[in-house]
Amino acid sequence: MAVTRQKKEEVLKELVEKFSRSKSVVFANYRGLDVASISELRSELRKEDAEMKVAKKTLMGLAAKDIVGELDKSVMEGPVVATFSYEDPLSGIRILFKFSKKNDNIKLLGGIVDGKVVGPEVIQQYAKLPGRLELLAKLIGSMNAPLSGFVGIGNGLIGGIVRVLNAYKDTMPAEATPAPAPAPAPEAPAPVVEEKAEEAPVAEEEKKEEEEAPAETV
Repeated sequence: MAVTRQKKEEVLKELVEKFSRSKSVVFANYRGLDVASISELRSELRKEDAEMKVAKKTLMGLAAKDIVGELDKSVMEGPVVATFSYEDPLSGIRILFKFSKKNDNIKLLGGIVDGKVVGPEVIQQYAKLPGRLELLAKLIGSMNAPLSGFVGIGNGLIGGIVRVLNAYKDTMPAEATPAPAPAPAPEAPAPVVEEKAEEAPVAEEEKKEEEEAPAETV
């Protein structure tokens, strides 16, 4: 059954959207792959937010033209299936590579990574890289390493301060003894002015007695 022009346009529009949204694309020759294997592969890809699409090579070439230009004929050899990875650029690559290791009917032809067409050797190298979650875990681990060291240093400084304070506390008496009350200050001697004030009446009385005494006769 011939494909109508309208159907071709719909497929082309769908492919353009997938190529534009995908983080990576892998092309593979799937000659001889049975329906059960295709269903298994589709299921594995869906788990990793990836999918495969079977379409005419001319439509795939047109859909990819705005991204990478003309596709090399080496990535369009035989019946071709395209695998799109939307979240992790390595997810579809790893799954397709792993599937090809146990199924000879899948042959990796190359793909599009970082906006560039790459060969099957490069795809295999990418397939052996750790996944996004593993890379994130390693990144977080490397970021936490200096932080852990800083925390360790901080804890060491705090521990040192605590030890110094405890040592200083051990040198002090167990119970503080209240300081003795200061001795009362001695009374100050009476001012000399007060003593003269007491003698003043005596001097006045003697002077008065001399004035009242009778004069001696010669």
